[in-house]
Amino acid sequence: MTRYIRDMRGHGPDAPDPRWPGGAKIAVQIVLNYEEGGENCILHGDAASEAFLSEIVGAAQWPGQRHWNMESIYEYGARAGFWRLHRLFTGMGIPLTVYGVATALARNPEQVRAMQVAGWEIASHGLKWVEHKDMPEEEERAQIAEAIRLHTEVTGDGPRGWYTGRCSENTVALAAEAGMDYISDTYADDLPYWVKIADKDQLIIPYTLDCNDMRFATPQGFNSGDQFFAYLKDSFDALYAEGEAGQAKMLSIGLHCRLIGRPGRVMALKRFLDYAAGQEGVWFARRIDIADHWAQEHPPVERPLPSQMSREDFVAAYGGIFEHSPWIAERAWGLELGPAHDCAAGVHNALARAFRSASRDERLGVLRAHPDLAGKLAAAGRLTAESTSEQAGAGLNMLTDEERADFTRLNTAYVDKHGFPFIIAVRDHDKASIRANFERRIDNDTETEFAEACRQVERIAEFRLMDLLP
Repeated sequence: MTRYIRDMRGHGPDAPDPRWPGGAKIAVQIVLNYEEGGENCILHGDAASEAFLSEIVGAAQWPGQRHWNMESIYEYGARAGFWRLHRLFTGMGIPLTVYGVATALARNPEQVRAMQVAGWEIASHGLKWVEHKDMPEEEERAQIAEAIRLHTEVTGDGPRGWYTGRCSENTVALAAEAGMDYISDTYADDLPYWVKIADKDQLIIPYTLDCNDMRFATPQGFNSGDQFFAYLKDSFDALYAEGEAGQAKMLSIGLHCRLIGRPGRVMALKRFLDYAAGQEGVWFARRIDIADHWAQEHPPVERPLPSQMSREDFVAAYGGIFEHSPWIAERAWGLELGPAHDCAAGVHNALARAFRSASRDERLGVLRAHPDLAGKLAAAGRLTAESTSEQAGAGLNMLTDEERADFTRLNTAYVDKHGFPFIIAVRDHDKASIRANFERRIDNDTETEFAEACRQVERIAEFRLMDLLP
């Protein structure tokens, strides 16, 4: 069994209505990353200085040495940037989520107290602000446990949310194992979503790297406050318009004390906050507020997932989608299925691939497995449940004697000419248009009709799957 574990579908084309409180058209969620004092530093027992997200673009680590300039840039975030941002957000009454590095929180007690007095959520940003990609799984598990312990000791409460940022392939699973209410080490969506990790339904609240002041410190990023403001405003306007159209979303914004806290940038942030706060139907929320709301309004729903079914269960569920041809489901099960196939379009694509790659004789067998329209099997009540419903929906179960005789004549002529029954997805038609298509198609050459019949078989399968799956 080949399975592709990445989820390329997500909420699909019809994302759920988040039903934000008060009927809000958009949720604006702002994160303040508090990393100052938790970054790479010889004083912290690290092998080299920090080199990431500072005014020194392209900085390199200094192995075995303190980097005085880098340290002072981080210190600016704690000493000046934080308080400038604290005054701005508390003055506007806008709540934040703080991603707090545990060791940074421990080294900044006055700022922690100010966060708590303001009612900000303090989520965990890991033990230290360092790379985790090469960290052994057991070491990362131990660091997560120590981060939670230290966070609880410093703040008085354990974190309910987690974001490592510089994560490994194990981070999300390890954070779920640690019991987080939500995890944000993903950038995959504009809405929260659930994933199954081990036996746990884990809520994921995506974060952002584009609406993020980190782009002031990266190549091809923001060079001025105006660029940052314009990008935030355009992002807000796009999502706000979707909310007005009944497809509300979440705008996530990421900030850093040492970056946006500079005087030359903070005014751009203030202009955006003034703009967003001036619109109707805007919910400024902490991440934990969004997590609690989502868990209440959109709890995880358990349903069989086609990509996770055994061969037997898959064939039992979908073996009849192509009329009397379970072998198609058997072959489809062996394809590289994944979360993108856990919907009607996904299963249909897999079944259609198996059908299309079959030999001509095998496909002909599928065509011949289909009943005549309004034929003898229908009259005798011997159609499959799906065919019975489909023909009845088009009114083919209520023909006059004259209409029935007419369909019998056409069926006989069509099979005599082409060697398989006339097939049409009756849900796309009414009785009159079925009759018109019958008259038109009977004169086609057999190869043209074979191709058309195969397309119609796939369309019938699509309708049947839409009855069963999202």
